[in-house]
Amino acid sequence: MFWTQMTNLRSEVKMENKLIDWHPADIIAGLRKKGTSMAAESRRNGLSSSTLANALTRPWPKGEWIIAKALGTEPWVIWPSRYHDPQTHEFIDRTRLMRSPREKSDS
Repeated sequence: MFWTQMTNLRSEVKMENKLIDWHPADIIAGLRKKGTSMAAESRRNGLSSSTLANALTRPWPKGEWIIAKALGTEPWVIWPSRYHDPQTHEFIDRTRLMRSPREKSDS
């Protein structure tokens, strides 16, 4: 009975607050199911092995895109609270905050 009450309570909370981010453990598990890891994705994208983990705890558009791409989804699906205004619930385009890759100069 207690389990049913807790499950129903969790469902109600999710329905009231639609902007619930994925839990970091769910993100890590999703990467594992895809046969990769945070460290592997970091290195694949030219970053230090622990750098990508920063996106789990704080907003970082580039890292969010890398993780989402590895999971086969979009970053606003994983972190809706980071991509929607809390008052108006309008979409926030954070892609403009990402730096474009630098071109290598011929020196």
